[in-house]
Amino acid sequence: MAKSIDVSDLDIYYGDFLAVQGVNMTIRARSVTAFIGPSGCGKSTYLRSLNRMHEVIPGARVEGKIVVDGQDLYGNGVDPVAVRRQIGMVFQRPNPFPTMSIYDNVLAGNRLNAKKMKKSEADTIVERSLKGANLWGEVKDRLGKPGMGLSGGQQQRLCIARAIAVEPEVLLMDEPCSALDPISTSAIEDLIHELKSQYTIVIVTHNMQQAARVSDETGFFNLKGAGQPGHLVEFNPTEKVFANPDNEATEAYISGRFG
Repeated sequence: MAKSIDVSDLDIYYGDFLAVQGVNMTIRARSVTAFIGPSGCGKSTYLRSLNRMHEVIPGARVEGKIVVDGQDLYGNGVDPVAVRRQIGMVFQRPNPFPTMSIYDNVLAGNRLNAKKMKKSEADTIVERSLKGANLWGEVKDRLGKPGMGLSGGQQQRLCIARAIAVEPEVLLMDEPCSALDPISTSAIEDLIHELKSQYTIVIVTHNMQQAARVSDETGFFNLKGAGQPGHLVEFNPTEKVFANPDNEATEAYISGRFG
């Protein structure tokens, strides 16, 4: 079941440095939410806080609340590994495990969760996930071959298949197309459209046209100045953000006057 995410008064730190300040937003279930803004304004940092990937960095921490399905992800006794199972992540560069076959790459998360699987169950998960990532037709005859042997766009879809194999509720994507050519980018965008019927999707992108094409709602992040924390300037339906934003800074960024 896709879930909504309620974020309130979120501050994100690296040691003593406040990187992102005071974020409030509700990310709707079964929708695509895009984050845009200039480099260094905290979009990816914020994205990583949504599944507790941020705290993997020594000294990194958050204050505030991120609530999914009534549970504060940063509450006492919440297991970050369980959070990351529920909220999957696809990174900027495709990162299939280099020594693993296509088949084993898809199952990596499931095996990490220490479930003993019958071959038939594993086969079913692999087929379902690769079909879900629109990759099955291209790789079904070479599942035993290395995942690294695929093209960049196929590798990124393999990483999406790996993320959805554990049946998360939310998919976070950190610039998933920035390393890809236009044809692969278009395939990933089509896939995002299809996946949102089952998942809540949050995407960070530097490509404004991409945000306009794939997302239902858009958050614009910005910095007041060098060394200042990033903050959320505006969060609205994508159509409004691009056609009639509430904030002058949003308009200036979208029309290319800065950033």
